[in-house]
Amino acid sequence: MVEGWRNGFREATNSKPLFVTIYATVIIGVLVSSFYVFSAIYSPTNASTSWLSSPPLLTAGRIHQLPQENATFQTPVGPPPPPQRALPQPSPEEDQGKSLGDIWVSPPRDKKMPPLETFKLTKELFGERVKDNVIIVTFGNYAFMDFILTWVKHLTDLDISNLLVGAMDTKLLEALYWKGVPVFDMGSHMSTVDVGWGSPTFHKMGREKVILIDSVLPFGYELLMCDTDMVWLKNPLPYLARYPEADVLTSSDQVVPTVVDDSLDIWQQVGAAYNIGIFHWRPTESAKKLAKEWKEMLLADDKVWDQNGFNEIVRKQLGPSVDGESGLFYAYDGNLKVGILPASIFCSGHTYFVQAMYQQLRLEPYALHTTFQYAGTEGKRHRLREGMVFFDQPEYYDAPGGFISFKPSIPKSLLLDGKHTIESHFTLVNHQMKQIRSALAIASLLNRTLVMPPIWCRLDRLWFGHPGTLEGSMTRQPFICPLDHVFEVNIMLKEVPEDEFGPGIGIREYSFLDNPSLPKQVKESWLDVQLCQEGKEGCEASNITSSSGVLKFPKRSNEDTFKAIFSSFNDVKVIKFSSVEDAFAGFSDKGREERFRRRVKRYVGIWCCEENKTPGHIYYDMYWDEKPGWKPVPPQTPEEDHPPV
Repeated sequence: MVEGWRNGFREATNSKPLFVTIYATVIIGVLVSSFYVFSAIYSPTNASTSWLSSPPLLTAGRIHQLPQENATFQTPVGPPPPPQRALPQPSPEEDQGKSLGDIWVSPPRDKKMPPLETFKLTKELFGERVKDNVIIVTFGNYAFMDFILTWVKHLTDLDISNLLVGAMDTKLLEALYWKGVPVFDMGSHMSTVDVGWGSPTFHKMGREKVILIDSVLPFGYELLMCDTDMVWLKNPLPYLARYPEADVLTSSDQVVPTVVDDSLDIWQQVGAAYNIGIFHWRPTESAKKLAKEWKEMLLADDKVWDQNGFNEIVRKQLGPSVDGESGLFYAYDGNLKVGILPASIFCSGHTYFVQAMYQQLRLEPYALHTTFQYAGTEGKRHRLREGMVFFDQPEYYDAPGGFISFKPSIPKSLLLDGKHTIESHFTLVNHQMKQIRSALAIASLLNRTLVMPPIWCRLDRLWFGHPGTLEGSMTRQPFICPLDHVFEVNIMLKEVPEDEFGPGIGIREYSFLDNPSLPKQVKESWLDVQLCQEGKEGCEASNITSSSGVLKFPKRSNEDTFKAIFSSFNDVKVIKFSSVEDAFAGFSDKGREERFRRRVKRYVGIWCCEENKTPGHIYYDMYWDEKPGWKPVPPQTPEEDHPPV
């Protein structure tokens, strides 16, 4: 093409000057246009380049500060991370003559809280937040405040402000208002505490979602409805706009890929449930009809789970395809046009954390929804923290007493050799669990927070019998499994009586020390501890470090030695052990040891499940090595079906 321009310009110079001017103008225009195009594509503010493929373990991040909180927040990008940049000040965005109000700008403190009627769900209130006729909505109660802030922060980091949060209790409504987050009153008058999955209040929340959808669609706006336990990693609106004919675009629980690009999933191959945690509605007559019938079904029977009800109604009729290209299909009444968002980039907890499907397919994920996980709300929060996509306040990154971490020691034979069986899986996990047990004891002694190591698994964890991994999925073996696959995160974080279980032990996710939100005072306060064999030269119980700042510490040291030596380093934020194998000889105080054992025995969960067995689950045992002949087998009798003692 450059040669063609050169020849054309040469010909023009041999003709009239007018043509020289024309050619010069065209060339300059093309160059200027190219500059703007490439600037838009490669700009660090452009979301489409911020999500390079990387597995959760390798996720890096970028830092943004909340204007009011002086807090930091990160969103994951592929290595190397882009330069840090300040959160841009929101600017008015025009839409049908209206401008969206700023987010994260708190009202003046001398201003009174407006009356609740001000926040009532109305077309006018929603219209104030609409852009391009689209509104993005989530809802929850005060117990999910940090999830909601995380959800909002991801969207505003993507320069998306046409959002609203439905408050199910007054406490949340007031808190969001004073933080400058657009909020409306759901009128639910719910409890402010965590309701728990499957509880009657949980089902009530589901009904509120359906009532909300049915109420908003008549306003004439497109509605992107989201659960609070998901985050946006990339602006989804351009993707959704690719399918203007769709009445509903829904995510799913599909774990087997049906496409290898960013096309909609092939509906004929999606056997899993349509997941209503992420779905987009257009205000068409078919969509309104569906929402109304769905609402009436749930109000008529409070035992129906909202997602099951949605699947039952939509699947009354499936097919045919709308056309041969879009991936849309007819459903429900034969008129509703539906598309299934690809599970590889509108990720579930399985396709993101277990399979890293987007990374294997070299795709850019749009969303992450914490499904397929265990340990309740605490498990969801920990998953998002492992992925470095959760918004925590600064104090989370600088805990009192500081942190300890260690480098796990895993022989290659345990990780890679032999077949992936129940036996080889438990051998691998038990080897790591023993080291974690020692690290927990050391953390307890030193009154420090333990940074958990990444845990390698050979087998997946599910709710039902399976051969190790789901057939057809992209699960690699071995893989870094989420902490809740092995440990009961909710139990680890629960406060229990100290006189029965000993002092609490704080934990952090394995990616914690790599998180860009880690403050400078923590990053720069570090002690490396290298275990050594007592009696060898230079290996003695001393608080003197080497010239390179390394502390040599004898293996099999007791409680008193740990306390005596490391009390000299109370001001050090992070103590990192080269290993914890044979590091700790045991507690001197037998009463404290018994309380510690009582605490950590409760920390481990189950692996599930062996095929064709009832029960098929197998309990992990924190003290497996103290039981000669221990084997990973399911309980043989109902009396044996309980956590190990």
